[in-house]
Amino acid sequence: MNITETKLQGCFILEPKKIGDSRGYFFESFNERTFHDLTGTTTHFVQDNQSFSTQGVLRGLHAQAGEYAQAKLVRVLQGRVVDVAVDARLDSPTFGEHVAVELSEENNRQLFVPRGFLHGFVVLSETATFFYKCDNFYNKDSECGVKFDDPALGIKWGVPAEALIISEKDALLPSFQEVFGK
Repeated sequence: MNITETKLQGCFILEPKKIGDSRGYFFESFNERTFHDLTGTTTHFVQDNQSFSTQGVLRGLHAQAGEYAQAKLVRVLQGRVVDVAVDARLDSPTFGEHVAVELSEENNRQLFVPRGFLHGFVVLSETATFFYKCDNFYNKDSECGVKFDDPALGIKWGVPAEALIISEKDALLPSFQEVFGK
């Protein structure tokens, strides 16, 4: 597995080694020992989630706060997305900065999003099946988020605003400054 740390400390792009032949392919998508050795983390995943979305669907920017904060290892099983992680750790030198990575069934990339980050993605293909591992259990009362199009974040989603499909809940999220005061 190849691993690249992004400009955001603790946020990694993982690329599994794919073995292919005339029958198809095989790759190890996750191995806890290898993951810990390559990232230097002790993250232990406890929950897997999967979503299906159509082209233009934008989900985000979401997180869980406090003791229910979650680290995530995200990937695309089918389709193509732009995946975004925003550093929301108040004490981080990259607070308020983001990375955007294309994840697809072709490139098999995964993004490790540490605790203290906001996360979201937009579907570029006709449909996409998105899969992610979490290191903490979901808690509805700990949900938080920031508006996806906050100009202070400057995220380029790669889809025209008029083509985006956003939930009512996500459309009503506050700005980054309203949540973090910066």
